[in-house]
Amino acid sequence: MGNEREANFGVGDEVTWQSHGSTAEGTVEKKITDRREEAGRTVAASKEEPQYLVRSAKSGETAVHKAAALRRKGAT
Repeated sequence: MGNEREANFGVGDEVTWQSHGSTAEGTVEKKITDRREEAGRTVAASKEEPQYLVRSAKSGETAVHKAAALRRKGAT
């Protein structure tokens, strides 16, 4: 479908996401394709619906997001 929100992201990709009413920036550190504990919570990811471990450029903290929540940095 070509929608940026449905894109696959790779390790090292710079991305943005909405966090507490503002836009956060960071880097993809891992693509998660199975159910596991990550970033302090259980992530119910699969090969069909991967999730991504991202590290915030501002805080250095990690979080896990679905592809639909991420945008490539600089994408309109």
